[in-house]
Amino acid sequence: MKQKMVLKVQMNCEKCRTQALTIAAATQGVISMAIQGKEKDELMVVGDGVDSVKLTRCLRKKLHHATILTIEEIKEEKKEEKKDEKKDDEKYTSPYYVCYPPYPMPPQIMVQDPCQCQACSIM
Repeated sequence: MKQKMVLKVQMNCEKCRTQALTIAAATQGVISMAIQGKEKDELMVVGDGVDSVKLTRCLRKKLHHATILTIEEIKEEKKEEKKDEKKDDEKYTSPYYVCYPPYPMPPQIMVQDPCQCQACSIM
């Protein structure tokens, strides 16, 4: 379930904004984040299964003031489009792939030198 959260965070300087974005990016499930508002003190986070309480706690530890303004669920209307795409896919036939067997190993030939003896060759 995708959700969009808007958090009010005390961000007075650029360093605080960067730190807030870094914390939000490190949170599990976050897809995108942005800073918005007139005073650039609102952090908008979009994610799938993001724990808003944990994110707010982490922001409070580093930046001291953070509150949740809104949390809303994002409904996707792409499902209807996917159904139309499936109909187009049914018309398309996949190409025929041929799998050839691997190349056979070349025969191994052992050659022995007939002059090679274990007897003494001083004569």
